[in-house]
Amino acid sequence: MSLINKEVAEFSVQALQDNRFKTVTKADLKGKWSIFFFYPADFTFVCPTELEDLQNLYPEFKKANCEVYSVSTDTHFVHKAWHDHSKAISKITYPMLADPTHVLSRDFEVLIEGAGLAERGTFIINPDCKIVGYEINDGNVGRNAAELLRKLQAFQFVREHGNEVCPAKWTPGAETLKPGIDLVGAL
Repeated sequence: MSLINKEVAEFSVQALQDNRFKTVTKADLKGKWSIFFFYPADFTFVCPTELEDLQNLYPEFKKANCEVYSVSTDTHFVHKAWHDHSKAISKITYPMLADPTHVLSRDFEVLIEGAGLAERGTFIINPDCKIVGYEINDGNVGRNAAELLRKLQAFQFVREHGNEVCPAKWTPGAETLKPGIDLVGAL
């Protein structure tokens, strides 16, 4: 079953951000775009490369009125220890959500039950707290933050311009399409 247009369930989790612990709830998502970026575990191999890549583009996500949330099933204390001991993770300024009770991993359907870990799941959530795009990857392959930003920008454009759609490889400022009978078979 698809998760497209599924509304994020109520939640309250601990997070590490700006070297402080804080609580993040569904209320924090309302009225802005959000990225939920699930990864298997702290102190691993592919994960820090992905999280650092996200951090490098975090200012661009913020300009797009989007908050980035990385999520693993580790506790916020483990996030803090990783932040204090990893050169890549020490750069992170977006919230790192802790999901040791698996409330988020289950809601987003990325929990690997037998392992207690999350799949590499990426979710774009609109200001109405609904999932508009997602992908789930096997744990062996890292994701690309630039492509995630491009997808976010495309979803935002379509939300603002409901009568237009974004073709493959669309970037802001590029030509869009207006669906209609004249395009059928013309592309």
